[in-house]
Amino acid sequence: MAKLMLKNKAVLISEPWRMLLFLLLAQLLVSFVGRSIGPLGVLIGNDLTLTKSQIGMLPAALFLGQAFASVPAGFLTDRFGSRKLLITAAFLVGLSFLVMTLLGQFWAVLLFVILGGIGYGFMHPITNRGIIDWFSIHQRGTAMGIKQTGVTAGSALAGLILLPLAVEYDWRSVLLGACLLLLISGCVSYMVYRDPPHSKKSANQGGLVSFYKSMFKMLKNKQLMLVSLSAMGLNGSQMCLNTYLVLFVYEKFGIPLVLSGILFVISEVSGSLGRITWGMISDFLFKGNRIVILLIITVLTSVSSLTVALIPSASFAMLIPIVIIFGFSVSGFNGIWMNLASEIVPPEQAGISSGVSITFGSIGVMLVPPIFGYMVDETGGFTFGWLFITGIMVIVFLMLSHLAKINKRE
Repeated sequence: MAKLMLKNKAVLISEPWRMLLFLLLAQLLVSFVGRSIGPLGVLIGNDLTLTKSQIGMLPAALFLGQAFASVPAGFLTDRFGSRKLLITAAFLVGLSFLVMTLLGQFWAVLLFVILGGIGYGFMHPITNRGIIDWFSIHQRGTAMGIKQTGVTAGSALAGLILLPLAVEYDWRSVLLGACLLLLISGCVSYMVYRDPPHSKKSANQGGLVSFYKSMFKMLKNKQLMLVSLSAMGLNGSQMCLNTYLVLFVYEKFGIPLVLSGILFVISEVSGSLGRITWGMISDFLFKGNRIVILLIITVLTSVSSLTVALIPSASFAMLIPIVIIFGFSVSGFNGIWMNLASEIVPPEQAGISSGVSITFGSIGVMLVPPIFGYMVDETGGFTFGWLFITGIMVIVFLMLSHLAKINKRE
């Protein structure tokens, strides 16, 4: 009897981590297809005869779709759980990008990238709710960090696998194959993943009116708004690093494009490690306190952006530690953010809460990089752009400090 009880306890302990594996796989493959438009952008541009500005509109379209989808996805996740919506998100992304590979007009390609972005936006609240359902508060930071590595890992794999294959063959057939893989994985996820028996569904069974009531209730939550506005600044700054790092290193320091690209990979790998490490630090050292971790991340990001703004010259070797710290902080904050946005409300509202916060984060991605680019165009250098990021971090630090005071008071 004792052996049987121990065996059942071991199964119960391992089950959340098994479910995490399926959530990670779903997040990775959706990012593998959705984020592929970044590394494949040059080839898509050559094929469709696009300007550089039009190529830049492709990832913007993805995040526009995410902004539209995040709140409704959170509402639906709270109503129906994660399992049913996993396959929905996979098919939205897979089918949209599959159709996109068959099109030859830019406006049509852009439209289906937006549709794919809706599915991409669905995946975050779905997987976030899965983490909240399966893990205790002292395990969520680590679990969320592991799950969030699927985003950067999927993006990195798209560059490592899809781009060389697309150069060898063509981007359409390679991306079509990736879409088919995503559709198959969506079916597998639906069959193997399940919501926990104790999962709380939202008691609100109304339609569109109750949805908007729930959304506006989230918008009135001062703590959630402080988290979301902070995420807007951090998310936008992260995308500036991803978008302009290679160009900055190449133009400012004269480092070859291949080595500049290696620095980009280093920043992405550092971000992946950061997502896990910050979660573990939050869980084991700060007992689930997410705000103090975000404050540390904000300070490190501010120091990193100030360093690259003021450094007059640097070699490839000198830039490596700076890029590691920069990526580890600003690209590693996402898991902590997702946890905080989900935990700041009751568990049955975790989906719509993270959806609202992701919408604000998406707005940051669409606004901050163009402002950064405008500063570079107007001044002819990157200094004011990086100082702009430092200024954003000061504002984010003040908002998070205010949030910490509210939490301490309540």
